[in-house]
Amino acid sequence: MVVVRALDLTEDRRLGVAPPEGGSVLLLEKVHSEAARLFHDAGFDVESVPESLPEDELVVRIPGVSVLGIRSKTQVTRRVVEAADALQAVGAFCIGTNQIDLEACREKGVPVFNAPFSNTRSVVELALGEIIVLFRNVVEKSWLLHDGIWNKSAHRSREVRGKRLGIVGYGNIGAQLSVLAEALGMEVHFYDVADKLALGNAHRAPSLKALLEISDVVTIHVDGSPSNAGLMGKREFRWMKDGAVFINLSRGFVVDLPALKDALNSGKVRAAAVDVFPQEPGGNEEPFSSELQGYRNVILTPHIGGSTEEAQEDIGRFVPGKVLDYLRQGNTRLSVNFPGLQLPERRGAHRVVHIHENVPGILARINQVLAEAEANITGQYLKTGEGIGYVITDVDGQCPPEVLQALWEIPRTIRVKLLY
Repeated sequence: MVVVRALDLTEDRRLGVAPPEGGSVLLLEKVHSEAARLFHDAGFDVESVPESLPEDELVVRIPGVSVLGIRSKTQVTRRVVEAADALQAVGAFCIGTNQIDLEACREKGVPVFNAPFSNTRSVVELALGEIIVLFRNVVEKSWLLHDGIWNKSAHRSREVRGKRLGIVGYGNIGAQLSVLAEALGMEVHFYDVADKLALGNAHRAPSLKALLEISDVVTIHVDGSPSNAGLMGKREFRWMKDGAVFINLSRGFVVDLPALKDALNSGKVRAAAVDVFPQEPGGNEEPFSSELQGYRNVILTPHIGGSTEEAQEDIGRFVPGKVLDYLRQGNTRLSVNFPGLQLPERRGAHRVVHIHENVPGILARINQVLAEAEANITGQYLKTGEGIGYVITDVDGQCPPEVLQALWEIPRTIRVKLLY
């Protein structure tokens, strides 16, 4: 645990509730120490917990916490959010945010920031490495040597050059994999439900079925949207080319593992690599079980696609940077649940944040309150979306507590803050 004294970076006034003294950060699931250092240097009390916390325990721990930092296992449910009485922001030190109730956070005026780019290279390198290893039949040959059997043979060992790579999901990871795989001499095809620009010589497939039918190796890189649940099932494995390789480094729930097991047993899939599972242990001390255990042509890894030292350090810098930028300047660019604003730094003025339900007339009421207080507006920024409105107002002169109280009293207000 790392604990230091905190600075009050914001003044958060709720009706009848005084602003909290100081600020605290709770980091779970072995978030990189760089994150703790950055929050420490910003003047926060920082508590680091190596494991995820179950909902009941997190509900008890969350009161008084200003910033919550998690990775993929901690479930930030509506109940957790409702128990949070001082929460200013949530940092997801990973790509996915499906473990967070984004709507509940938004309704409470809490932006969520993730790390959409920081571990991209790590996932891509693992995918490429597994493609090469599986095509060369390295895993099975390694098992034989561990059993004392020397089997020097080119049987079932093939180069990846000239093979067709089918990428399902052409986002940050899929696109970068496309470029590097093409550099290895692979013929790249991809499928995505959204229109995406093909990089290099990659070919866009008209449908998932069309992609699966032609690919020598299929690799999944979709997001955690509920619509992706069961994306690869019995029907989809039947569509695959006979003897293809299959890789999933995205989300556990997108693949029907019993269907994959059947495809392995029949030889439809010659080899596979799986990094994510529908049910995963909450920590390293818990046991793991899967129907894919024991297969000598399957690589199983414990959700480590983005777990390199470089990626975790980058994430440990990126997410605190976004959170602190929000707390200091009000910037919400790259927030996953808030309207995105990137604001200029303003000197010689006070910056007031007003978060409200997205209904007509709120901006006029804000300006009426400021006009009655004879506050000169030097800059004002508004963006709405996802049910909320986000207004930043820079004013000359003083912004006394009674002005903030009047802003709180505007109907449909969610949160008011004086940043500086």
